[in-house]
Amino acid sequence: MRRLQSGIAATAVTVLALALGACGSQDDQGGGDAAATTATTAVKVAVESDFDPGRFSDPVTIDNQWFPLKPGTQLTWEGSALDGKDKIARKVVFVVTDLTKTINGVRTVVGFDRDYNDGELAEPELVFFAQDDDRNVWTLGQYPEEYEDGKFVAAPAWLAGAEGAKAGLVMRAAPKLGTPDYSQGLGPKVEYADRAKVRKMGERTCVPTGCYKDVLVTEEWDVADPTARQLKYYASGVGNVRVGWDGTDEEKEVLELTKVAQLAPTALAAADAQALQLEQRANQRSKGLYGRTAPAERSPG
Repeated sequence: MRRLQSGIAATAVTVLALALGACGSQDDQGGGDAAATTATTAVKVAVESDFDPGRFSDPVTIDNQWFPLKPGTQLTWEGSALDGKDKIARKVVFVVTDLTKTINGVRTVVGFDRDYNDGELAEPELVFFAQDDDRNVWTLGQYPEEYEDGKFVAAPAWLAGAEGAKAGLVMRAAPKLGTPDYSQGLGPKVEYADRAKVRKMGERTCVPTGCYKDVLVTEEWDVADPTARQLKYYASGVGNVRVGWDGTDEEKEVLELTKVAQLAPTALAAADAQALQLEQRANQRSKGLYGRTAPAERSPG
């Protein structure tokens, strides 16, 4: 199971989260955009087979209330996981770049993710998101690089439309209890086959960035290991604020959102440059797949 993606994975919060109060304050965050909620309640419950490149009229404007992606937002989650019997410190830094990349006929937002184990970079990754006309958010692929002891090990990339890979849902427009589980993407060549479902709604949770009510909890699993579950907590109007686990998950990863920043233009340009450097490596290390795609571009907006 790819952690925090689609990772992982990958999630974001809006700049409004910068003003969140400390945990335990009287004003719990949450509730989101009432208009957005009303607008999405009648939307069809999407499944992976509903992916249609013709229904992405403004794909890089991602304002889904549970999974907003504002360019320039940088999020940091911190926590721990098990490496065998050893407990290690985990840190994930995610930037919503202002780069876009066309995959399988759809223009996507490029997310730039860096995972650290005990302070050492273990996995930099590019993740590609797009929002359809119903406000469902999809992932169209990932390019991760895996490192051990500072040395490159593998790059198990998958991109929708190539090598049997298919786009998957990151977040439905109007998630509800009791709805079917859904694919978060399929990359058969690299054995990527994560699925998810709604586990709870209306929860309350506190993390270093604030306290949140009306929280959505999803559970994710790898089809090859369905008894190991990763739990993700989403605050309306904010995004992923907590990660937990259930079942037989050997890593037992726990993460909390500890910092949100809206990058200044120079800092965002630096993050873009790092993401483009990763893309350059992708073109070399994945010539038959990534190397055949159109290059990422800076958004004209």
